[in-house]
Amino acid sequence: MTTQQLTNQIQKKKSFLCVGLDVDLNKIPKYLLKEEDPIFAFNKAIIDATHHLCVAYKPNTAFYEAYGIKGWQALEKTIKYLNENHPEIYTIADAKRGDIGNTSTMYAKAFFEDLGFDSVTVAPYMGKDSVEPFLAFKDKHTILLALTSNEGAFDFQTKTVDKVELYKQVLETSKSWKNSENLIYVVGATKAEFLGDIRKIIPNSFLLVPGVGAQGGNLQEVCKYGMNTSVGLLINSSRGIIYASQGEDFAQAAAEKAEELQLQMKQILSK
Repeated sequence: MTTQQLTNQIQKKKSFLCVGLDVDLNKIPKYLLKEEDPIFAFNKAIIDATHHLCVAYKPNTAFYEAYGIKGWQALEKTIKYLNENHPEIYTIADAKRGDIGNTSTMYAKAFFEDLGFDSVTVAPYMGKDSVEPFLAFKDKHTILLALTSNEGAFDFQTKTVDKVELYKQVLETSKSWKNSENLIYVVGATKAEFLGDIRKIIPNSFLLVPGVGAQGGNLQEVCKYGMNTSVGLLINSSRGIIYASQGEDFAQAAAEKAEELQLQMKQILSK
């Protein structure tokens, strides 16, 4: 999916919501555990209930890898279901990969060619030659970790080197990489006060913003400082939507939570 196609979907749906599909078998409704594939059954129900309210889905691959081959098969079925039934929806493999040369190429092939995701999250710590192999794929996006929402983000990301914060150096340097127009950047919603400086460096790029909802991020603050002329935001919510209920009404409850955010987004876009 191209950046323009993603922007078109945002305008059409009046939404820039991304739903995180982070499936923990200890948290899903107990009756689903009787299903042949409870992870996929849960995901399918969530997708069926929320697809009209969001423009993207983001499975965190750790929640699938933890269950071995059955978890990976559930991930494969989930992305296939999305691509076949809702091809207009943007898909993100939240895998946080990143290694040098041919290794990164193989990671990219796994998520872009075999599974058919539109994008994959990548850690920038190993630099240019660990990221450019992902950027080589046409109409695919590489989502670079820039300033994350976790407590440990301050261990490295905001440290100054030559009087410039490290995350700003990552942003600035990444612009020089081949096919950098295919970069999207992760900026945590709990770091909204940093968005003004980030937009000075990458004014036109899309930002994937996790942390709204359960982690305490504020949607209005993120939009105030992070939105650009083409919106340029994907706001992710995972636990706050998919675990809104652990009863048989879980999908409807998820839809209600998703609609709450979508209506706020619609109001913001109409201003």
